[in-house]
Amino acid sequence: MTARLEKRHLLRFTVLTYIGVMLIAPVSVILYRTFEHGLTQFWAWISTPAAISALKLSLLLVIIVVPLNALFGVSTSILLVRNRFRGRSILQAILDLPFAVSPIIVGVALIALWGSSGALGFVENNLGFKIIFGLPGMVLASIFVTLPFVVREVQPVLVEIGVEQEQAAATLGSNAWQTLWRVTLPSIRWGLTYGVVLTTARTLGEFGAVIMVSSNLPGHSQTLTLLVNDRYHRGAEYGAYAVSTLLMGVAVAFLIAKAVLLIYRRRAKALEWMTR
Repeated sequence: MTARLEKRHLLRFTVLTYIGVMLIAPVSVILYRTFEHGLTQFWAWISTPAAISALKLSLLLVIIVVPLNALFGVSTSILLVRNRFRGRSILQAILDLPFAVSPIIVGVALIALWGSSGALGFVENNLGFKIIFGLPGMVLASIFVTLPFVVREVQPVLVEIGVEQEQAAATLGSNAWQTLWRVTLPSIRWGLTYGVVLTTARTLGEFGAVIMVSSNLPGHSQTLTLLVNDRYHRGAEYGAYAVSTLLMGVAVAFLIAKAVLLIYRRRAKALEWMTR
């Protein structure tokens, strides 16, 4: 019994030490450096024109990317769960590519495809529509790296709820769109919301793919993550710490939202089982 307790305490100590070294210590250092010169200086660093522009651009990417990936995620999840077709397993594997491929490689691939000398370079050369080193390229990079989140959250929910409710709605005369809006979407709302939260957080924090396809001009084409990198390499370390803290604050807000959604999701499931 004593040996078992010692092993348990040793395991707890190991886990807490690992978390402290890998997570708590770096975050604590950043917070200390951020507020070392007071709140006034912190506000001065995050309220510069470059910081405000970076925040606006980051939020613009979220506004564009999240609805597109939510629409794609729901459609793809329904396709994969409600249909059996040739190549289904291949599509499942392709959806996991963003988890396996480095974001830097994604940026290089987009340049090779959409750049002025790329396979689809005529879009920029002949049509005058600039994709790489512009907002469209940043949107494409962000969409790619966040592609799986909604699918991987909605798909298990669709499997769990089955097709009985949808079949009942069809029997009562509901068409496909009515069934989608009144039956399917309400049933997957928690999975969809959870996927949207993860997509938003990843879009705000993406760096590798975005820096490859952005012109990275302060005040014009820098997101918050690019601004942190730019300030640090220019020697404005405290400005980088301040923007990093701002990003951490946004991340914590999404973590809280994620935890709250999990609680409501569990309560909704418990209530559903009780009413059956």
